[in-house]
Amino acid sequence: MHTSADRQDRHQYPAHWEADVVLRDGGTARIRPITVDDADRLVSFYEQVSDESKYYRFFAPYPRLSAKDVHRFTHHDFVDRVGLAATIGGEFIATVRYDRIGTDGLPASAPADEAEVAFLVQDAHQGRGVASALLEHIAAVARERGIRRFAAEVLPANTKMIKVFTDAGYTQKRSFEDGVVRLELDLEPTDRSMAVQHAREQRAEARSVRRLLAPGSVAIVGVGRAPGGVGRSILGNIREAGYEGPLHAVNKAFPEDLKEIDGVPAYRSVRDIDGHVDLAVVAVPAEHVPAVVAECGEHGVQGLVVLSAGYAESGPEGRERQRALVRAARAHGMRLIGPNAFGVINTAEDVRLNASLAPEPPRPGRIGLFAQSGAIGIALLSRLHRRGGGVTGVTGVSTFVSAGNRADVSGNDVLQYWYDDPDTDVVLMYLESIGNPRKFTRLARRTAAAKPLVVVQGTGTAPQGHAVRATRLPYETVSALLRQAGVIRVDTITELVDAGLLLARQPLPAGPRVAILGNSESLGVLTYDRCVAEGLRPARPVDLTTGATAEDFHRALAGALADDTNDAVVVTAIPAIGEGSPGDAELAEALRSAAAAVPGKPVLVVHVELGGLAQALSAATSTAPGAADKTPGAGTGAPWAHRADDVPGARAERPWGETAGPPPAPATETPAPLASTAPPASPAPQDGTRLIPAYPAAERAVRALAEAVRYARWRREAADPGKVPEFDDIDEKGAARLIGELLARGEGLTLSAEHTCELLGRYGIAVRRALHAPGPDAAVEAARALGYPVALKATAPHLRHRADLGGVRLDLADEEQLLRAYAELTELFGPPQELRPVVQAMAPRGVDTVVRAVIDPAAGAVLSFGLAGAASQLLGDMAHRLIPVTDREATSLVRSIRTAPLLFGWRGSTPVDTPALEELLLRVSRLVDDHPEVVAVTLEPVVVAPHGVSVLGATVRLAPPPARDDLGPRTMPAY
Repeated sequence: MHTSADRQDRHQYPAHWEADVVLRDGGTARIRPITVDDADRLVSFYEQVSDESKYYRFFAPYPRLSAKDVHRFTHHDFVDRVGLAATIGGEFIATVRYDRIGTDGLPASAPADEAEVAFLVQDAHQGRGVASALLEHIAAVARERGIRRFAAEVLPANTKMIKVFTDAGYTQKRSFEDGVVRLELDLEPTDRSMAVQHAREQRAEARSVRRLLAPGSVAIVGVGRAPGGVGRSILGNIREAGYEGPLHAVNKAFPEDLKEIDGVPAYRSVRDIDGHVDLAVVAVPAEHVPAVVAECGEHGVQGLVVLSAGYAESGPEGRERQRALVRAARAHGMRLIGPNAFGVINTAEDVRLNASLAPEPPRPGRIGLFAQSGAIGIALLSRLHRRGGGVTGVTGVSTFVSAGNRADVSGNDVLQYWYDDPDTDVVLMYLESIGNPRKFTRLARRTAAAKPLVVVQGTGTAPQGHAVRATRLPYETVSALLRQAGVIRVDTITELVDAGLLLARQPLPAGPRVAILGNSESLGVLTYDRCVAEGLRPARPVDLTTGATAEDFHRALAGALADDTNDAVVVTAIPAIGEGSPGDAELAEALRSAAAAVPGKPVLVVHVELGGLAQALSAATSTAPGAADKTPGAGTGAPWAHRADDVPGARAERPWGETAGPPPAPATETPAPLASTAPPASPAPQDGTRLIPAYPAAERAVRALAEAVRYARWRREAADPGKVPEFDDIDEKGAARLIGELLARGEGLTLSAEHTCELLGRYGIAVRRALHAPGPDAAVEAARALGYPVALKATAPHLRHRADLGGVRLDLADEEQLLRAYAELTELFGPPQELRPVVQAMAPRGVDTVVRAVIDPAAGAVLSFGLAGAASQLLGDMAHRLIPVTDREATSLVRSIRTAPLLFGWRGSTPVDTPALEELLLRVSRLVDDHPEVVAVTLEPVVVAPHGVSVLGATVRLAPPPARDDLGPRTMPAY
């Protein structure tokens, strides 16, 4: 029985069901609930559906909808009867509806948890993935309304719709009766349904970006008649880059008799263009952009790059203008880069598009580059382009995107494109802000498993114009989570390019062992010191002396590369002295030929005042395959083409691979790899070209190498990420019932001690009882109930977990000691009502730790661990992992804090039971992952003893789960 309030709620319009989605072909559509105002749209939509599709929907000829049909399909209670429509330009292109039914198949209300579902898609939009997107959204709506299963009846000939259901990944049953296929889908998300959803998301978003970066035709709107200006500059850059597709120059101020400008057809409006336009580059004042967007939408333009400024970066009025811009673009199914963008570049031979304001175009290569800031974009392109000074040499770009305010297309979308782009081997990103850290982390983990991803992350303060989800996590925590996802985090654009050059040119190292050789003992020692500081394991430098020849360098490098105890080689070079000193080109050829003989190990060069050497090392003009037919000098019979075992004049006192002293870093940070460990797949060019990166300072080269070593280790570990274990004693259903009962009492609450212990107990987490002691007699009674020895603790907020203030008395063996301790506490800190004392049975001695889990609105569920007290509170020594945590991640989490040695027998202490601690972490992870209503858990202190763990304090906070989360349907950011 429903109350009047319930009936009113059932008819409220669910605005949170509205969503923009990217379809399979890269276009966009809007999904929203169908209302009574949609009668005319529904009739118009149905008239455009073929008779065959109507037959498949109704199992009989059904040429038109009756008034009764229209009423039924537009009047919903949004609980038992729900209809959704996919729209483009405000018009329906597809619909889906469900009707709740009982076990007899007749209309029903809750608690019935099954519904019939049916789709209808316009023939012109079939094959675009519209039905799959609608199924995701209607399933999420159904779960929200307590429906657990869908039933659908489909004609056997309707193979497309059968495929929509069977490919969704849900657990399903299939039967055939009376000439009809009956499908039943369990709507609980499964690993397969989530994998299907993420794969569809990746393909759709990648194609939407591809339409922007590889357009078949381009219109530049805002081309001035006089030379100069943004629009005219963009037109010139596109032409100079060699773009061969149709180009159109548009400006409403063009005279009617103007037919072309700079040899390009000229038009007063996009509407006047004959033929299709894939991409429009908009360079007009902000007040004129809405009219341009409308023209583009009506003409069928697929995407926009808006260079115009005056949007969210300019204040509240501009922010509203930006929202209107995104809504207008999406209404016509267009994706948008910008506004306030710097432009896009694609150097692929069959595209050659430079729709940017870059003063000098980048050379073709295999680095994908993303920057939100136009100024930073210019700096990065210039740095990669430049031959002299800084990091030198030619390493080109595959694609470049400057997203500006990233109102629509963001770094997440471009990551989806680069993930399987065959022309991109390394991804470099400058991110002033991360709009959706949870999704970015998920995409970064997948991308980093295939190719290196190097990121400079903003300091946490988003620039004006960037829509960023609020996060309660510190900047350092977000950075740590990115590193765990395989992201190579650097701090400056110089480090970004340094790492990018190495990763684009060289294979990944198999471990941290580094050989150092060169013609300067001082520079070699400096390089050695930097290796130690970065956690690498360098061998003692080999000094070839300042009189070393090119042949000496070749022999030394060949020997170092052939030695199985070396994983990488750093060559240091200063200007040589004497008539026989090698020239830059000769030395570069010697190094390249030696490196080419052993292509599986990275080689770096640190040069001082040898700009010519850096240029010679990068003699090839591109990092793209086919840029060079062979390594210059290889096979020419040069005197260093043979391998030498000894280097005349070398002053190394140890053989290759023998380190000078013990390993400089803890084993947990730089574990010694097996000598036979093969390096992960290399992004370096596969055409035989060995472009050796050259650095003007040892610290820059070593920092880049250290990042490559850490990334290579992550790649190896990511190949076996572990599993989320199952525990037989977990009562998931009992916990769900308890949570439901508790939430029925309020919107959000912190649980009492009794309910906290009960909920945690459902997941096998035992909390030691703490009995209130409002007076001495109550304390004695509590101690008798618990058994001696006991602890007496003050739990007032200012004294809680502060043993250093004297608010805790331990190992009280009898009543006399307990009463004396009680008197001391009340004398020091005040009456019992202020102290809130409790009595607790003593736990075995061990190391005090803290375990926390929190649901962050931006990053998602995060599990944190550290030592209790000053280590975590004062020094911030906490480690973090995204939930759900695997067994391998729990193991690494315990070992990631700086104070971890205290758990493993530091200075002769007894090691504690870390396996029991890891199991506790996994149980907390499971609790939060299984129940999104659990928004915060704190276990403090957790005493880890030599045998077992004891949870002495715990708090849990509940809140209603969000209507949509990462398990929900695909959506674009809301505007």
